[in-house]
Amino acid sequence: MENSKAQSDKKIPIIQAKNLYKIYKVGNTKVYALNGVDFSVHKGEFCAIVGPSGSGKSTLLNMLAGLEKPTKGQIVITGKHIEKLTENQLVSFRREHVGFIFQSYNLLQTMNAVENVALPLSFRGIPRKIRNQRAKKYLKLVGLEQQMKHKANEMSGGQQQRVGIARALAVNPQIIFADEPTGNLDSKTTKEILTLMRKIVREQNQTLIMVTHDTYIAGFADRQFHIVDGKIVKIEEQQHVETEEDHGDEEER
Repeated sequence: MENSKAQSDKKIPIIQAKNLYKIYKVGNTKVYALNGVDFSVHKGEFCAIVGPSGSGKSTLLNMLAGLEKPTKGQIVITGKHIEKLTENQLVSFRREHVGFIFQSYNLLQTMNAVENVALPLSFRGIPRKIRNQRAKKYLKLVGLEQQMKHKANEMSGGQQQRVGIARALAVNPQIIFADEPTGNLDSKTTKEILTLMRKIVREQNQTLIMVTHDTYIAGFADRQFHIVDGKIVKIEEQQHVETEEDHGDEEER
């Protein structure tokens, strides 16, 4: 009975987008940034929304994160219709359920790694000692035990992005949104960061939604949603097998 319940829980989507439209008016013309998008994502999945510039992928990510309202349609996340929430309710929802990883890292240059990771926890009223302990835990998890006291300008791009990942994880989100998270990194560091993200999400059974224009980067995800002209035109599913090389990369770091 317990096994069948676990299987059934796994089938319940954590995110559902239903008939989503985002329409802008430019003069007398209607521009469809999203044109009837439907899909669902399950707990523990790493999904990529992939498409060229202007395809609607960033608009879709913003809507799923509650940063933009749809013109029409429904967005159900953890059982809540977020398109019906007020701005204050959306702020609370993001604070309690969501983590963000940005392309430009968005670290405060005057703070060290621990302080940057701990910062979002201060908005939850968590005492300094506890939030610093949690920050150190996640910096160790992303392989930055030796850089905890380093400020952002003392770290490489890859290290700064690891701080960004630790910051997203420290709030213990159910869902992590990543917007072109490796756009400023070289190819070797890109592979390391994406392998690390996939590993952590699997181990912690969290859900990661990543936006990218790059099919190679999208290939690290469990599923790819290909979007063109505001419509999802193809969904690809793939299996990933952890290789010794992946673990070797982790050990080297």
